Amino acid sequence: MLKDSYPYYLASEAVYANTDLEVTNKYTQEVATRVAKADAATIDKAIGAAQKAQPAMTKLTPFERKAVLDHCVTRFEERFDELAQALCIEAGKPIKDAKGEVTRLIDTFRIASEESVRINGEVINLEISERARGYQGMTKKVPIGPCSFISPFNFPLNLTAHKVAPAIAAGCTFVLKPASRTPIGALIIGEILAETDLPKGAFSVLPCSRDGADLFTTDERLKLLSFTGSPDVGWALKAKAGKKPVVLELGGNAACIVDEDADIDDAIDRIIVGAYYQSGQSCISVQRLLIHEKIYDTFKQKYVARVADLVSGDPTDEDTFIGPMIAESEAERLEGWINSAKDKGATVLCGGTRKGPMLEATVLENVPKGSDISAEEAFGPVSVLAKFSSYDEALKEANNSRYGLQAGVFTRDIYKIQQAWEELEVGGVVIQDVPSWRVDNMPYGGVKDSGLGREGIRYAIEDMTETRLLVIRRP
Repeated sequence: MLKDSYPYYLASEAVYANTDLEVTNKYTQEVATRVAKADAATIDKAIGAAQKAQPAMTKLTPFERKAVLDHCVTRFEERFDELAQALCIEAGKPIKDAKGEVTRLIDTFRIASEESVRINGEVINLEISERARGYQGMTKKVPIGPCSFISPFNFPLNLTAHKVAPAIAAGCTFVLKPASRTPIGALIIGEILAETDLPKGAFSVLPCSRDGADLFTTDERLKLLSFTGSPDVGWALKAKAGKKPVVLELGGNAACIVDEDADIDDAIDRIIVGAYYQSGQSCISVQRLLIHEKIYDTFKQKYVARVADLVSGDPTDEDTFIGPMIAESEAERLEGWINSAKDKGATVLCGGTRKGPMLEATVLENVPKGSDISAEEAFGPVSVLAKFSSYDEALKEANNSRYGLQAGVFTRDIYKIQQAWEELEVGGVVIQDVPSWRVDNMPYGGVKDSGLGREGIRYAIEDMTETRLLVIRRP
């Protein structure tokens, strides 16, 4: 169970400043706990503390950074059930999915621990012409400095981990704004970090309102901004960020192609997970399904039957597959998109109805192009079926989106696999599986409106470090 209240973490210390932020149980809609909420003055203090602590953080040896990350892994394992229950309550995530996310939290910190002791430079041969005779170059990686992190509600543990863990591995201090709807996981991470030997002031975890968080973006003491969330907010933050580098992990509208040679039953098994895992509230959730016309009818019959049988309800129940959306307003929005598509001629094959924050798992077909449900990011338990006759046509349709995060392709043809990798305008192509698949050491990010930069520990460390050159002349 959750505590009655939680502090924020300012300059590495717990502060019970107030209980102004209410966190609800997303299934019952009742207040589950209260959290201290930071104001602009507190954020300013946190940034100042991070700046002051950066020299000490930089001086930490790789093995000292590794020890911090290893401590976190141990404590996450010890508090596994607590973390999963908190996630189930604050995010409405089915308990099986919540346990899976805690496992990924542990994986992410473990990977960061391993990477912390292999952040290496290189020796460069500078003798490329007579004028460079006797010169040798070497590089090393140095921390970029205090970082600003803004994390989303849908993976409040793991997507926070993908910012915090590489920062510690790289030797960067940071200030973190967790999502106001789901701050508890980040605060537990803060509690565990406070047990370590990180320099005082090296981190702050500050739930706050969006209006009060301007300093996370604009303050020049912060040397990098990493934001995960909606495209509209992300691009607006980039425009305000000034000189600092910005990493954006934004929305998606993931397409999955099922070609005529695919194993239909295997594809359905994976797509069910990819489309409806945690009620579709994932930026790489399967949203658009492009099915070859030769297998379309068979696929549709089997797929719709499986979706209609998904169990929805209380996320604390081990049998629940579909839990509540993050807020009733989000369920209302998506219900409106479904009804709008119906009014324009779409067919609802199953689902489509809502009760409070619970929206039934829904499948549509014949959705007109340009409808919100197919053109925008649904971010809910909905998938849209369409058929294609040629593979080139399917690739073109998959690219027909302002988003480009990941795509999935079910085919056994190696040439079609290569073609997909060459032509799909996305950050990652997943073969014989759904675009929703991710492990925590791979480069992850998108193109077009889906963002800038890549996460995945080693790739995030690249963004959080700078290359420093040493040139030696031999007289």
